[in-house]
Amino acid sequence: MVHAERAALIGDLERLDEGRWEEPSLCAEWTVHDVVAHLVDTARTTRLGFLAGLARARFDFDRQNARGVERERGASPQETLERLRRVASRRSTPPAPLDSRLVEEIVHGEDIRRALGLAHSYPEEAVVRSLRLQVRTPASFGGAKELVARARLTASDADVAIGEGPEVSGPALSLLLAVSGRRVALDDLGGPGVPALAAAI
Repeated sequence: MVHAERAALIGDLERLDEGRWEEPSLCAEWTVHDVVAHLVDTARTTRLGFLAGLARARFDFDRQNARGVERERGASPQETLERLRRVASRRSTPPAPLDSRLVEEIVHGEDIRRALGLAHSYPEEAVVRSLRLQVRTPASFGGAKELVARARLTASDADVAIGEGPEVSGPALSLLLAVSGRRVALDDLGGPGVPALAAAI
């Protein structure tokens, strides 16, 4: 599923005018080009490489990610896209659950697509697995475990109901994006728990 999502994103990027690569993504302070470079970097990451890079970044995840973008961003969009093609079938991973690779491809895929007005249909299994991992992962590691203590997430298009508290309902993809800090997805959600979720992100 990870490889399929990488291939689908490559297909979308191949049709973009180069100027659109410099548009802001949904990922704070990153352009579309930056997000693609980040995906190249994470696809190359190994368990040992991640730990070594984190140590060099003085255990600052943001600094580590920024260095990865700088390293993998090519001189042109086409150069970065070619780097993404070369890593699309890699199976390496940092020391994290394998479903973290799905989270990476889906959330950052939407960081790019929603910013550019592109639509993509993700497999339900991939979205549900990503959502379940995010709500088990602490916020300190980019997850939303703490949010589930405040709200019950109910997918309107999948058999998913997670957490306790006031309900937040909507498409599973929008729930995933919201708990991943993407406020744009809040417009797709309803229920008495939405204000608390919005306040938390």
